[in-house]
Amino acid sequence: MKETVLITGVAGLIGARFADWMISNKPSFDVIGIDDLSGGYMENVNPAVIFYNMDCCSAELKGVFEKHKPTYVFHFAAYAAEGLSPFIRTFNYTNNLLSTANIVNCCINNDVQRLIFTSTLAVYGYGQGGIFHEDMARSPIDPYGVAKAACEMDIEIASEQHGLDYCILRPHNVYGIKQNIWDKYRNVLGIWMYYHLNNQPLTIFGDGTQKRAFSYVDDCLEPIWNSAVLEEASKQIINIGGVKEYSIKESAETLKEVMGSGEFVFLEKRHEVHTAIPTFEKSIDILKYKHSTDLKEGLEEMWKWAQEQPKRDRFVWGEYEVEKGIYSYWK
Repeated sequence: MKETVLITGVAGLIGARFADWMISNKPSFDVIGIDDLSGGYMENVNPAVIFYNMDCCSAELKGVFEKHKPTYVFHFAAYAAEGLSPFIRTFNYTNNLLSTANIVNCCINNDVQRLIFTSTLAVYGYGQGGIFHEDMARSPIDPYGVAKAACEMDIEIASEQHGLDYCILRPHNVYGIKQNIWDKYRNVLGIWMYYHLNNQPLTIFGDGTQKRAFSYVDDCLEPIWNSAVLEEASKQIINIGGVKEYSIKESAETLKEVMGSGEFVFLEKRHEVHTAIPTFEKSIDILKYKHSTDLKEGLEEMWKWAQEQPKRDRFVWGEYEVEKGIYSYWK
């Protein structure tokens, strides 16, 4: 009888590509996938995945765990829109925090060997001079970061009280094939590709000097698996992703070169961390992470894929929970 892994968010970027990797590289495992298809697409899901169209908050989640008894759980499902999160607080906490609590309960009750949770650099807030190290205190500046920080703390409590093993990963700016480029509020590289495909300028908030590190999704897949199976990854918090920093304007220039053309438009500054550069040594030492794909090479692969995608309606939030203070470009 095969062992199983359970992947939430299996129709999204990391979940879909990780499922592909598992099916190609770990044939001794069945892959169970959960997604409510609110931010991902069924076309992303590998046909070998045993798929459940389900919200992670659903009471039906219990039955999936009891039926398949996963050895490892990879919890990728989330709505990662930092800038939007102050205007959709209730949705943010339900989608990120309450869903994770349901996953944690199921992991405890079904003796899952290790829970892998993808958190976010947003838990660091401003960090120290824009540098984010795993030992720093959590100090988020937006509700999305607050939700993810609370999830991390709940998992740590579940470990202490119930013996749940875990590894918390903090990815940063992951991009690549199977990304949702139709969401107006998240994934800046995908947003730019959507704009260019629709003959619109690339939007930059503020002056574009903000600094970020970008991570090609395929570079992260084997390290994610290692986070589940390596003893040294047990009960660790690990930044995972690219090792080179770029300004937002530099990354836009790189994409413009890849696409062959493109114009920029600068919009009002939003409430965000200016410089967000994570340390990467721990991911290399523990998870064997290798930064194999530079930004231009990764964008070339993603751009080829993006041009082959069907025309889809763009996701736009129909009604915000809070209108006060919302940026003009989201009104």
